[in-house]
Formats: sequence, C-alpha cells, structure tokens
Amino acid sequence: MRGTSRVLAGLLIAAAIAGQAQAAQQDAGPQKMVVFFEEWSAALDSDAANVINHAAEVAKSAQGKHVTVTGYADTTGSEAANRLLSDLRAQVVTDKLVEDGVPADAIKQAGKGEVASDVYKQESRRVGISVE
Repeated sequence: MRGTSRVLAGLLIAAAIAGQAQAAQQDAGPQKMVVFFEEWSAALDSDAANVINHAAEVAKSAQGKHVTVTGYADTTGSEAANRLLSDLRAQVVTDKLVEDGVPADAIKQAGKGEVASDVYKQESRRVGISVE
C-alpha cells in the first residue's frame, strides 16, 4: 500500500509540474519569428522554409492560438509596388504555414508595404510571424 501511495504521489507531482509548464507556456507572450527575402522577391529559400516550419510546429502545439503574418518591403520602387510585394510575401508565408498543417482560419495576414530600415534594406524585406 505504501509503494502505491508513493507512485500516486509521484504521478500527482508530475501532473502538477506538467500543468504548470503548460500554463506558463500559455501565459508567455507571443512567439515571434521572421522570414527574410531577397530584393524584389517573394521566393522562399531553405532558411525561410525552416523558419516557417518551426512557426507551424509552434502554432500546432499551441492549440487555440492565432497566427499573425505581416509582410513588408523596402523603399526601393514605388509605394504601390511595395504594397503588392508585401502582400505577396505575406501570402506565400501563409500558404506555406497552411501546407505545414496550420488551419487557414487560425491565420490573419496583412501586407504593410514599405518600411525604411535605419541599418540595412534587408531588414525591411521580411515577413513577421507571431503566434499568440
């Protein structure tokens, strides 16, 4: 009987720790990831695909959470062209997330157009992914 009590106590402690870890993960702020693109491109390279795959795994493990996909472009070219490019980049990332198993209705997407980087234009050629 005493051995059974220890086993039950151990199981209860393990369940409590697992519950605390899950609650801490749920209470943690949004997880953010970034995919970068080449100039005037919306093509995914292997690094981008890896980031998106990781984001999909995070989103799938955080059931009930939403994914926000936000595309950007640098200031090269017209404002209208950059808006379209940021929309296209966001769509490409969204499509890959769905392909990787994230439900389409869990994703909000937007293209924000051009943003100026104080350091490198590459920083502006991005899509941000936030799982919250």
